[in-house]
Amino acid sequence: MIYSKITGTGSYLPEQVLTNTELEKIVDTTDEWIRSRTGIEKRHVARDDETTCDLAEKASRAAIEMSGKKENDIDLIIIATTTPDVIFPSTACLLQQRLNIHGCPAFDIQAVCTGFVYALHVANLFIKNGTTKCALIVGSETMTRIVDWEDRNTCVLFGDGAGAIILEESKTPGILSTHIHADGAYQKLLSVPGGISSNYNLVKSNKAFIKMQGNEVFKVAVNTLGGIVDETLQANSMSNTDIDWLVPHQANTRIISAMAKKLDMPISRVVVTVDQHGNTSAASIPLALDVAVKDGRIKENDTLLLPAFGGGFTWGSALLKY
Repeated sequence: MIYSKITGTGSYLPEQVLTNTELEKIVDTTDEWIRSRTGIEKRHVARDDETTCDLAEKASRAAIEMSGKKENDIDLIIIATTTPDVIFPSTACLLQQRLNIHGCPAFDIQAVCTGFVYALHVANLFIKNGTTKCALIVGSETMTRIVDWEDRNTCVLFGDGAGAIILEESKTPGILSTHIHADGAYQKLLSVPGGISSNYNLVKSNKAFIKMQGNEVFKVAVNTLGGIVDETLQANSMSNTDIDWLVPHQANTRIISAMAKKLDMPISRVVVTVDQHGNTSAASIPLALDVAVKDGRIKENDTLLLPAFGGGFTWGSALLKY
């Protein structure tokens, strides 16, 4: 039986920081309002000359170094991103060139905040069917490029960053199961309404920004994430007490707290980093994972649950032994 296992993690946050207090000077909001509703204290913002691929490269090199692998050991590259450098080539191909890797498959996945879980699902299948032995999976975003800084309901939420893992063929179980779903019926609750083939006028007028109906998104997210938790545990004949760490998508602390309550887990067993970087979409789970691995909280053989929810709507989870 072929399994896949995480052997390296890495992350990167841009040096430029935007605090809640600084946001007060830009839009009609307050530090207290943002903290009480989201738990966010600050977010990182990429420089004008800093791209999604730049962030991905730094996170990737850290993950490769931790794994002990060389760049030419990698035979699959997947980047989960909503904010690619260009329409094409894919950001994965751009990263492939940066790492001086040639010939292996490289492609992007777009499932917004669930993107990393989707990418992990796909890479796990590649490894289990014998096509791949060593995959580089990255979540990288420059979400502040699609934020309307005059919309106080959305601009306070998002930040830029990248997280990466190395996923390798293993003789012992690592990824126990992955579960991915989508329902386009909810598209209008959370979207960027302008694009290349639809409402291109919004792009031309620089108005293709994130639009969100916050209260409705929150309700659906909490219910949906509760369902994916049940589905994952049932699929593995596990109970909540079998989970050592919850490493959720970092949207806001209210949603994270609702998931912890669903699992009857103390917040001390939940990895929370959203306060330090806001919602980094597809980057948030690998970012949080890397933080908890590096600070020693997550240890070998710990059982981790990684749930996510994003625009589309998309949602999913991964259960794994670290």
